[in-house]
Amino acid sequence: MEPTADIALFGLAVMGQNLILNMADHGYKVVAFNRTVSKVDEFLNEAAKGHANVIGAHSIEEMIGLLKKPRKIMLMVKAGKAVDDFIESLLPHLEAGDLLIDGGNSYFPDTIRRTKYLESKGLQYVGTGVSGGEEGARNGPSMMPGGSPKAWPLVKDIFQAIAARTPDGTPCCDWMGEDGAGHYVKMVHNGIEYGDMQLICEAYQLLKEGLGMSNDEMQQVFAEWNKGELDSYLIQITSEILGHKEDDGRYTVDLILDTAGQKGTGKWTSVNSLDLGMPVTLIGEAVYARCLSAMKDARVEAAKILQGPKFKFDGDRKAFIEDIRQALLASKIVSYAQGFMLLREAAREYHWNLNYGGIAMVWRAGCIIRSVFLGKIKEAFDRNASLGNLLLDSYFQAVIDRCQSSWRRVLSKSVESGVPTPAFATALTFYDGYRSGRLPANLLQAQRDYFGAHTYERIDQPRGKFFHTNWTGHGGTVSAGAYTV
Repeated sequence: MEPTADIALFGLAVMGQNLILNMADHGYKVVAFNRTVSKVDEFLNEAAKGHANVIGAHSIEEMIGLLKKPRKIMLMVKAGKAVDDFIESLLPHLEAGDLLIDGGNSYFPDTIRRTKYLESKGLQYVGTGVSGGEEGARNGPSMMPGGSPKAWPLVKDIFQAIAARTPDGTPCCDWMGEDGAGHYVKMVHNGIEYGDMQLICEAYQLLKEGLGMSNDEMQQVFAEWNKGELDSYLIQITSEILGHKEDDGRYTVDLILDTAGQKGTGKWTSVNSLDLGMPVTLIGEAVYARCLSAMKDARVEAAKILQGPKFKFDGDRKAFIEDIRQALLASKIVSYAQGFMLLREAAREYHWNLNYGGIAMVWRAGCIIRSVFLGKIKEAFDRNASLGNLLLDSYFQAVIDRCQSSWRRVLSKSVESGVPTPAFATALTFYDGYRSGRLPANLLQAQRDYFGAHTYERIDQPRGKFFHTNWTGHGGTVSAGAYTV
């Protein structure tokens, strides 16, 4: 058969099928292929039935033969070994200049490795984050491609055609950078998503347990919040979830077991933040909150034994709801500030030229963390492209100043009342730490030097000059090597 297809997609799960249909709707001819080839026929006879721009392949050879050169093949498979296995199965059939695209949630070091490996064979490689779930894949996802720079012109038109659009029509897809940059940006997106979800859950817990609000009342609160500064996909769906009922009239959310799952991207973000020495504390707390939720049986037993206060609220209910809204907004600012701190440090560490305002706009629509808020981040980087921390931007400074009293009242009440708010708390703790010109690490360094001769710097001496004290009078003068992990 004559090669007429623009791109092939391997992996016909929900995301893969919807991306194919999205590409086909935009005029691109797409080859559908799957390891279990019966799924190809099911797809052609059901979801893609009658779509002239979708054709099926039942073998790698047939798929390759249908593609125009340079061939473009997108993989939508589970991260890890499955990606490497399929790459190896494709290699004997490819020619110099052909392009492989990994659209799954691959760990960015794997993408760095694969890019180098395929470039050494004369091929191009792209690792692209795709966010927005089933709906986004079908109607317009947020896409974060990175990899071989020469590959971007080969896929730019397709990717930007199928991507979501910001309110001004800008596609939510742009080149992130070399090798693993695209998957790294997607990893941080997912980490921020963990933080946003945990913050919303803590606000829900305060409204439910603190103020004793019904699901209908909370639905109205979140719907109202979604009209203002917190306007976002996650706030919107929270409102919809709170109002959803079973056929028997019971609220679905009340029937769901309080144990959260995770697929690893939040953990990857937290681990990498430790590797880079960046205090991305809120995402870390969000990951740990999911881990704690999974300890359901242990928590049920502990609840029978361990004592604590009960939430009693006797103040202005409406005012406290507004306090929670402002605490949520302030904590969200800290979470994104930490996320962009991590992106900036990663750019230095991995030699990427990341466009931070551009990343905010790629996230502005289509993805899970899409929100009005991201437009404000874009504006902050437009004002100052070298902005070191979002907290230092004039707009975000003003919002934090406005929210700070509410933020502190909410945390004080939650601590007094025994309602756990780990993400709210770590956000405020980070803010107070970041604005402190002096922290107690001088004592910590003295302790390290006392027991391990790890040395310290002095405020009356130049930075980079290290000292050791014989604290006991009978220790030696030999110090350990100075190093930082």
